[in-house]
Amino acid sequence: MGTEAAQEGAGEALNGEVLFERRGSLGVVTLNRPTAVNALTAGMAAAMLEQLTLWAEDGAVATVLVRGAGDRGLCAGGDIVAIYRDIFDGGDATADFWADEYRLNLLISEYPKPYVAFMDGLVLGGGVGISAHGSVRIVTERTRTGMPETTIGFVPDVGGTLLLSGSPGETGTHAALTGAHLSGADALFLGLADHFVPSASLAELAAALETEAAEAAVARFAEPAPQSVLAAQQEWIDACYSSDDAEEILLRLRTVGGEAAGAADTIEAKSPTAVKVALESLRRVRGLSLERALEQEYRVGLRFLAGPDFREGIRAQVVDKDRNPRWKPATLAEVTPEDVAAYFAPLGGRELKLSPAEKNKEKNHV
Repeated sequence: MGTEAAQEGAGEALNGEVLFERRGSLGVVTLNRPTAVNALTAGMAAAMLEQLTLWAEDGAVATVLVRGAGDRGLCAGGDIVAIYRDIFDGGDATADFWADEYRLNLLISEYPKPYVAFMDGLVLGGGVGISAHGSVRIVTERTRTGMPETTIGFVPDVGGTLLLSGSPGETGTHAALTGAHLSGADALFLGLADHFVPSASLAELAAALETEAAEAAVARFAEPAPQSVLAAQQEWIDACYSSDDAEEILLRLRTVGGEAAGAADTIEAKSPTAVKVALESLRRVRGLSLERALEQEYRVGLRFLAGPDFREGIRAQVVDKDRNPRWKPATLAEVTPEDVAAYFAPLGGRELKLSPAEKNKEKNHV
């Protein structure tokens, strides 16, 4: 089946950072920054939001596929170098980026057509947001996914707190606090993915999706997944992470020893503020809708933009690359319950409103 040009809209202004095309009845989104492992920019998020909205109403499009250019991964997350630069300008551009990105995450979760995500290679942070909220989430033997935000002095966002809060037992808490890179089998166990397809079959599956119903096409290519390492660790994970107190969690991990003590070492190297706020975020998000979860993450995210650790974490990991962040405060004990609670305080006029009723109320007020 030949390729037909889609309505490109904002995509044309991005110098090819994200590409849209229709192949038969398949709308294809290709993140096209392979040298940056397709890291998501503000322009890419806005273009995807526009194009997916158009395709949702387009009778010629039966299924949507999102994939990454190159062979390194779907998406390594948001463009944190751009965020780092914006922090010094006050963070307004990043706040706008997140508002569009979170609206995109919500649209994907409610998409009226099969939304197929090829979660091949690296799928981190914002990459999880544009894939794990979809209806047909495919991992491979090459998948390395997760929410590594605590490493850079931040917390899981793009709906990641809600996704991980719904994982079996406390395995999502473990994934969030350690920021571990997880296999495709682990992603299936956590509830971040649905099917395992060998990476060598993805091109053939994409071609099948041009003419076949998504469910039937995927069923032909899906295979049993390998065993999840995380599933085998669930007993000690549940016992250690059931506390709502980060210091208590580390104490339990060190008492168990072995793999658990290694997890404690990993967490202890993260931003103490990020660890405590991430834990509180996961506890607060239980039972919330995705709209409310994203609004909470936006509130927390803006507070991190104004604090020292997010900037310092990005500097240490990707700017100076010395891997030696100087967190403030430097220890978990120094982060008080009042400090944590302040991250969740209302933003007033800066609140993100995602539900239709709230958006209409806001529009009518203006």
